[in-house]
Amino acid sequence: MPVHSSGSVPAARALSRRRVAAALLVPVVLLGAAGCGKSEASSDQSSSASAPSSASPEASESTSQAPATIIDNLDQIDVEGEPGQAPTVSASWPLGVNETMSKVLVPGDGAEVTEGGSVEVNYHGVDGRTGDVFDESYSSGKTATFSLGQVIAGFSKGLTGKHVGDRVLLGVTGADGYDSSGGASSAGIEVGDSLFFVVDIVSTTLTAPSGDTVPVDDPNLPAVTWDNGVNNPSVSIPSGVDAPGELKVQPLIKGNGAQIADAGATVTVNYLEVAYSDGHVIDSTYGDGNPTPQSGALGSLIDGWQQGLVGQTVGSRVLLVVPGSLAYPNGNASPAIDPNATLVFVVDILYQQTSS
Repeated sequence: MPVHSSGSVPAARALSRRRVAAALLVPVVLLGAAGCGKSEASSDQSSSASAPSSASPEASESTSQAPATIIDNLDQIDVEGEPGQAPTVSASWPLGVNETMSKVLVPGDGAEVTEGGSVEVNYHGVDGRTGDVFDESYSSGKTATFSLGQVIAGFSKGLTGKHVGDRVLLGVTGADGYDSSGGASSAGIEVGDSLFFVVDIVSTTLTAPSGDTVPVDDPNLPAVTWDNGVNNPSVSIPSGVDAPGELKVQPLIKGNGAQIADAGATVTVNYLEVAYSDGHVIDSTYGDGNPTPQSGALGSLIDGWQQGLVGQTVGSRVLLVVPGSLAYPNGNASPAIDPNATLVFVVDILYQQTSS
C-alpha cells in the first residue's frame, strides 16, 4: 500500500509498513549471549538482559571433556523457582539434545504466541556442555522484547504455540542455536553445544482485538461494523452530521492487556483510515481479511493518534475521529488528503513495547 508523503503511515515521521515479525524496535544486544560472562547454572550470577540472536561471532576452540549424554526428553532437567523469578537449573551435565524440544513447566492462560510474532519474556540460558549460565534477564529487572524472526531458530521453534503466562523449558540443538555462527566464544558456547532455556512469557503480539464489546450510544459518531469477521471492519459516516471540531475517541472493543501509559510506547496495530467527507477508504492494513500489522513509536504519529490511544489497552479496537488540526493541517500528497480534512480511524492495538 502507498505511504504518506512524510514516508510513513498514518502521518508518522518514522513508521514504515512491515510485517510484525520484523517491525518492532527491538531493545536487545545482537548476540546477547556473546556479551555475557558465564556462571554455574545453580548460581545467581547475572548477565545483561538481551535476546538469543543470530549474529556471527568468531568460532571458539573446542576443549577436551566427556561427551554430552543425549536425552530424548527434558525430564532430566530440574528447574526450581516460581514464574517471574530467576530459576535454579540443575542436571547431570554435560547433556545434549538431537532435536529441539520444549516442555511447559507452568501453564498460562494468555494469548498464543504466533510464528514470527513478537514476545516479551524473561529467560535464563544454560550451556548443556558445561552447565554454565551464559545469559539471563532476571537480574536486570527488565524483560527482553524481540521478534521471533530475529533470534536463534530454537527459541522461535520452542515458543511458537505457547501462551502468555507459560513458564517453558527449552532444549535447543547446536544447529538451532549458534552452530551456523561458529559458536559464541565470549559466552563459552562451542559448535555443537546444546542450550537449555527457562522462559517466562510475559506478553505477545495479538492477531486480532480481543475483549469485551463496548456499546456505542452516540448516534453522531461514524458506525463501525465487522459482520464478515473481526479483521474486516467497515465505516459508515452519519448522514447530515458535520465533522466534529475536536477529537472523538470511542472504544469499540475493550482489551484486557496493558494500558498504553504514554506516547513513548512502540505499538503494533491494524487500522482502517477513512475520509469523513465522503467515507472513501484512504488506507488499511486489513487487506482482504489477511492483515499486515504495522509497528512504530506512538510519539512519531499524528497528534490525534497520540492523544487518542494513550490510556487505551492492548487488545482494544478504538474508533478515532480526528480533526484536521490533529492530523494533516497542511494536507498530504500521497495518498491525497486535503488540508485540515477530518479523518476516521479504526485502530486495533495488538501489542506495545514500552520505552523503559
